[in-house]
Amino acid sequence: MRYSKLLVPTSKEVPNDATLASHIYLIRGGFIQSVGDSGLYNLLPLGKKVLDRVRAVVKEELDNAGCQEVALSFVTPTSLWEESGRAGEYGKELLRFKDRKENDYVLSPTNEEAMVNLVRQTVKSYKQLPLNLYQINLKFRDEIRPRFGLMRGREFLMKDGYSFHISFEDMQREFAQMEETYKKIFTRLGLDFRVVQADSGQIGGDGSKEFMILADSGEDDIVVCDACDYGANVEVAQETKEGDLCQCGAPLRLTKGIEAGHIFQLGTKYSEPLGANFLDENGKSVPMVMGTYGIGVSRLLAGIIEQNHDDKGCTWTKESAPFELEIIIANTKNEAQLTLGENLYRKLGTVRHIDVLLDDRTKERFGSKMKDFELLGIPYALVIGKGVDEGKIELIDRKTMEKKEFHFDPETINLFANYDALAGAVYQYLKEV
Repeated sequence: MRYSKLLVPTSKEVPNDATLASHIYLIRGGFIQSVGDSGLYNLLPLGKKVLDRVRAVVKEELDNAGCQEVALSFVTPTSLWEESGRAGEYGKELLRFKDRKENDYVLSPTNEEAMVNLVRQTVKSYKQLPLNLYQINLKFRDEIRPRFGLMRGREFLMKDGYSFHISFEDMQREFAQMEETYKKIFTRLGLDFRVVQADSGQIGGDGSKEFMILADSGEDDIVVCDACDYGANVEVAQETKEGDLCQCGAPLRLTKGIEAGHIFQLGTKYSEPLGANFLDENGKSVPMVMGTYGIGVSRLLAGIIEQNHDDKGCTWTKESAPFELEIIIANTKNEAQLTLGENLYRKLGTVRHIDVLLDDRTKERFGSKMKDFELLGIPYALVIGKGVDEGKIELIDRKTMEKKEFHFDPETINLFANYDALAGAVYQYLKEV
C-alpha cells in the first residue's frame, strides 16, 4: 500500500474525552473515528486492517480446535429472551424496539438465546453432539456511560461461542479445551494476560473464568501469583489481601486487568427453558448441557495498545500490526532514493510477500514521516535516506528504536539482481527477529 493513496488522518491533538493511551493513539493515528458523543466509532482503513488481523488469529485457533463458524442475525426477537427469562432481568443495556408491524426485537448484546434457537431446530439426537458453534459478529449494549474508546463503547465486535453436550462431564472437557485455545489466541497476539476465577454475572452458570490483559488502566482488580498461574477477580476472592500466600506458597499481589475474554459453564440454564432437548441412547428426551465462550475482539485492539505504546505512539505486536514493514523514502525528489525505495517496495511486497506500506509522500518532510511512523506503530521502518549515496539503508525497530544497517554497492545497485539481493537480506532479517 502507498501512503500517498491511504486514508489515514493522523492528528497531533489529543481528543477532549480521551484519557487512556489506546483511545488517544487510535484516534490520533487515524485508526478509528468517533461518531459524535454516542460511544460509537467508525473503523478507518488502518483500524479495519488491524481488526481483520486480530480476527484472523481468533478464527484460526478456533477452527483448529474444531469449532464451526456461523453468523446469527444482529436483531433478535424479544420472544426468545422472554423464553429464557432474561427479558426482564437484563435492564436498560438491552436496546429494545418495535418494527413497523409492532413486533418486539432487541439488538443483541449476547446470543445465548439465538444460538439455542438455532440448535434446537437442527439437533435432535445424541449422535449429533458434541457441537461447538461460534460467530464473530456485532453486538450492542446501551451503556449508561460509554467511555475509553473501543474499551467500552456501545457497539463492538465480539466472538461468542456456544457448545452443546450430552453430559456435564463432556461440557467440562470442552470448557478446558476452550481455555487452552484462548491461551493460544492471547499468546499469539503478544499479550501479557492471566486467566482468573470470576463471577458469572448476567450470563449465569456455575463456573466461569476471565482472561485479563494486565494493564494499569484496567477497570478490574485481580489478585495473581507470579510463581504459578493462579489468579482471581477480587469479586470472587473478597477476603484476599496483597501478601497473602497462594496455594503454591508464594505471596499474592494485587494488580489491574482489562477483561478481554470470558468463558462460562452454563449447564442447562438456557437449554431447559428454551426446550433444547435431544434423544439420548435410551430414546429419552433430555436438555443439552452448554458452555459459552466470549472474546471482545474490537476491545483487543485497545488492550494491545494499553500494553504496547510509548510517549510517541503505538507499538503494535507482530500479529496485530497493520503492516509488517514501512519503507520511508526520506526525499522523493532524490532519484536514487526514489528508485531504490520503489524497487524494494515491489521486491518485498510482490516477490517476498511482506505486507509493506511505502511512504512515498512528496509534500511531507522526513521528520514528519518519522513522527507518523512512530505514531502508527508499524513494527519496522526501512529508511531510504542520505545513506543511499554511501551504499547503506537503515532498518528501525519501532519498539526499541534500535537501528540496523544494510549495505550494498551504490555503483551496481541498479542491476536487477542487486535489488533482489538487498530485498532478500531485509526479508531474511525480518523473518529471524
